[in-house]
Amino acid sequence: MRTTLNLDEDLVHELMKATRAKTKTDAIHQAITDMIRRRKLEKLKSLSGKIRINLDWQKQEDVEIRHQKKLARRWHGHR
Repeated sequence: MRTTLNLDEDLVHELMKATRAKTKTDAIHQAITDMIRRRKLEKLKSLSGKIRINLDWQKQEDVEIRHQKKLARRWHGHR
């Protein structure tokens, strides 16, 4: 997508040096990608300690399969 922006020339040149990009477009793409990645990481970090993950998924899967079989037996019995 083509966009016209008014950017500080010194800032763009500093960005090009920092990213080692050969073009302004590449430098800005790298900067945007990095910013998005950092924000996503910040969101993930903010969830630390707020989500409980059951790592014993096999046990939970066995419980679910037994439950599904029980429901299937009930369903077949009502035909």
